[in-house]
Order: sequence, then C-alpha cells, then structure tokens
Amino acid sequence: MSWNTFPLVLEWISEITPTVRHLAFRRADQEPFQYIAGQFVNLHWDRDGKRTHRSYSVANPPGESEIIEIAMAPVEGGFATGKLLGLEPGDMLEASGPYGRFVLRDDPACRYLLVATGTGVTPYRSMLPRIRELLESGDYRVDLLLGVRGPDELLYGSEFREVAAEFENFNFHACYSRRPPQSSSAWEVSGYVQARLADLGVDADTDIAYLCGNPAMVDQAAALLKEAGLGIKLIRREKYLSART
Repeated sequence: MSWNTFPLVLEWISEITPTVRHLAFRRADQEPFQYIAGQFVNLHWDRDGKRTHRSYSVANPPGESEIIEIAMAPVEGGFATGKLLGLEPGDMLEASGPYGRFVLRDDPACRYLLVATGTGVTPYRSMLPRIRELLESGDYRVDLLLGVRGPDELLYGSEFREVAAEFENFNFHACYSRRPPQSSSAWEVSGYVQARLADLGVDADTDIAYLCGNPAMVDQAAALLKEAGLGIKLIRREKYLSART
C-alpha cells in the first residue's frame, strides 16, 4: 500500500505514568495538520527492507497548537517501542493521516458513555473542548470511565477531574483492576470498567457508547450494552491491538 507520508520532528517526550510515555511532534514541513478529535496517525519505519507502521490516537485537541501529541505504553522488546524511546528532541520520522471515524458526531441530546482502558483514553482527552461545549448546552451528559491497574497509572486523570468539578453533568470514574484506590472518593473504585458500566443504569433511549482500548474490554462492554438494548449504531468501538514485535 502506498502511503502519503509527511515528516515529523520530536519536540519532547515525558513520562506521564510509570507505564506511559507522552510524545509531542511537529510537522517538519511546516504544513498544518488538520484532524478531528478522536482520529489517529500512523508512524512509519523501514524494517528488514520493508515498510511498517504503528497507529496512535492523537491525544491533544485540534486547533490549539501545531503540536501532535500521542501516548505510548512501552512494550518490552517491541519494535515501535524501541524506535520511539530511542528518539531525542529534534529527531525525525515519517507519519501519515489522520485516519479513523471514532469521533463525536452530531447526535441529538443524549448521555455519552465514554469507556476506555489505558491509553485508549487519549481520544477522549482530544475531545474535551467539544465535550465542554456539549455540557454547557445542558442537553448532554457524559460518564467517562477509565480502567487502569492502579492510581499511579491514571493518565490524564487530573484533567478529567477538573471537568467533573466544573460540570454537574460530567462524571469521571477511575476503575483500578490491580491496586485499591488511595481514597474513599466516589469517583475511584476497584474493579474493571465493565463492572462500573453495568452499575450506571444503561438506558437504550438516552445513551450512546464509545469504547476504546483493550479488545477484551471492548468486546465485553459491547456485549453488556447490547443486552441493555443499545443498537449497534449506538456502540462505537476502537480496539488497541498491541504489536509485540
């Protein structure tokens, strides 16, 4: 397949949790990068004489800067992991995109159930400005559920909590599968996001669901939602498949 690629230059890389790296790039050709919140980019490399690529959701909102941010959970021995962690500010690579239809649509008034595991939450971070607009209208509600192993891995958690503090019609649910919450706050619970989702009283007449991250979570959550009566068009999915090599 022929890709229409463009050059990216690394601006910075940081560790945002013990298991996630946050990387920021800029187009080296000075061209604008136009995308819709929720879309992803492909990063391209040569490998053993062939072209290969990996896909990453854009983690920052469109239009706020010329930066393209991604979140990466390093995979031990992973090809893309080695390439990205070997970059220094100023280094360049090839990219293509944007791609994907995992975006907020022009839906009528509803409750959005935004469910994610790990770096699967990055599309929702990109959507935050649009989510704020919908919340301000008073016609929409949002429940955002993020599943991680423990409190130290709650990527972007402070940003989602800020929105929850600002809007009564936005709820953030941190779900910890391996380690208990650090407090007795209502927004922190032990267990998987699927279990928390089941506690939210899914309503087929008012709810639209987005599922992103671990394929097992996506499949299990989709099955739960279907049992609650949500039609397939109201369950929007994006699976993150981990490349081990």
